[in-house]
Parts: sequence; C-alpha cells; structure tokens
Amino acid sequence: MQTERIQVADGVELAVDLFEPSGVTGVTGTTGTLPAFVLVHGLASNARLWDGVAARLTARGHRVATVDLRGHGRSSKPDGPYDVATVADDLAAALAVLARQGFDRPVVAGQSWGGNVVVELAARHPDATRGIVCVDGGWLELAREFPSWGAARERLAPPRLLGRPLREVEGYIRGAHPDWPEAGIQGTLANFDARPDGTIAPHLPFERHIDVLRGMWKHSPTARYAALRVPVLLLPADSASNPTWTERKRRQVDAAAAAIPRARVHWFTGDHDIHAQHPVELADVMCAQFDDGFFA
Repeated sequence: MQTERIQVADGVELAVDLFEPSGVTGVTGTTGTLPAFVLVHGLASNARLWDGVAARLTARGHRVATVDLRGHGRSSKPDGPYDVATVADDLAAALAVLARQGFDRPVVAGQSWGGNVVVELAARHPDATRGIVCVDGGWLELAREFPSWGAARERLAPPRLLGRPLREVEGYIRGAHPDWPEAGIQGTLANFDARPDGTIAPHLPFERHIDVLRGMWKHSPTARYAALRVPVLLLPADSASNPTWTERKRRQVDAAAAAIPRARVHWFTGDHDIHAQHPVELADVMCAQFDDGFFA
C-alpha cells in the first residue's frame, strides 16, 4: 500500500491509499487490464474500514484506491464547507489526479453517507466513473425522517468521545462486533487518534460531524436519480435484529431501484458497516457485476 496526498481545493488535501493487484497480472485474455475501484467511507469513518475489501479486490486483479474525505482520517480538516456537493467535487478532483495514474473511469463505491456522496458525484460528473456502488447508503433522506434540522441534530449528534480511554473504546468495539474480521476492528479504531495518555480523539471533531450532518440533511439523493447515466449497484444491509427498520429500508431501496435508469440490487444480512463485517463477500459481489457487462 502507498499513501498519497492529493490537493482537491484550496487548503484541502485528501489522503488516498493505493493498492496494487497481488497474485495475478490484472490482465484477462479478452478485456485487457481490469477496471479499478475507488472506495469511499461513511460519516465519522475512514478509508481503513475498506482494507478487507481492498485486499480481496487486489487479489482478484483490480487496482484499488481508498479515500479519506475532507474532515476525516488523515485528510485536511477545514472549517468548511461540508455539504454533499462540495465533498463530491473533492472526490471528482481526486479522481482526475488518479486517472493520470491508471485509474481510468473506476467503479466508485460509497458506504452510508459515502453512498449519498457517490450518487452526487455520478450526477455532477457523469464521465468520471463507469459505475457506482451504494453500500447501505445512497438513499438516505434525513429531511424525510426529521422535518427540521434541529430535530435531526438532536437525534443524530454523536457521543462525546474525546478523552475516553482507548482500552474502553476498543473493548466496546470488539464486544459489539464479535464476528468482524480483525481488519474491520482495526479500521474502526483508525477513526481515532490514540493519544500518549491512553485516551482517544476522534479524527472528525464534533463540530465538523455536525456540519456533515447538516449537509446531509439538506441533500436529496433521490432528486439526483434521474440524472444518473452510469449503472448503479445498490447493496443494502438487512438487519435481522430490527425488522421494522429493514422494512422501511426495503421500501426506500425499491423506490431507488425504480427511479434510477439502470440499477441492480443485492441484499446482505449484517451490520450497517457491511464492508467491514463481510469484506470478501461484498468484494465478490462487486466483481461479479463485470461478468455480464453491468459495469461495462
């Protein structure tokens, strides 16, 4: 893995991890070099949550880039803005740089808030990708759930984790996700800076988290569906522990699939962070979309 910092706006650099194919040449008999993937995290997350998926994709011959969006991980943390359109334009600027390094029209996958970001990317920059993947996101309409920004902020504001003991936080993560592979655990821990006194500081500060939430509340991915000209793979997660929420999500996903000009749906059973929980299975589903030309 190689890490680069790509300037995408004045004073804003994104940290991008590049993964080269392993074990195979990346060339098939009839199609040439396999298409690349760019993987985008969700709110208050980071690129490392995709490490398991990246390992599987590179083992199958694909080049992969994972991105820390503005405010997150190792990327710049400007005062703003954090609206979805700005974040999507950041990503488009990074893709333009990556295109000169062999990432020509990659498939771009985004999880949760990142799913909304890649929908906006595909609508605003239709030639930047050959397709997008929405991993338990891309249909998130906070304004439909919360009629006012104040209500959304009150319900969705994150816990104050600054200064909590690292050992305590790690114990909670491991206890809450006993079936996750170690890559998913380590990726989640990478959401925080481990300080010398044994406590943590989230890489995304509380105030910036609120800014991202506000931008998300103002954004309507469903209003962008008709503008999408690339194929869209929807990968929702079915939580067996919350059938009521899953049923609501099924209605949202069905509506998205009907409104997007070219869409395909594959359901997973698992957590919201399905890319961390089942990275091999998710990577294989994404790769399978090349077999019948969906991501031609």
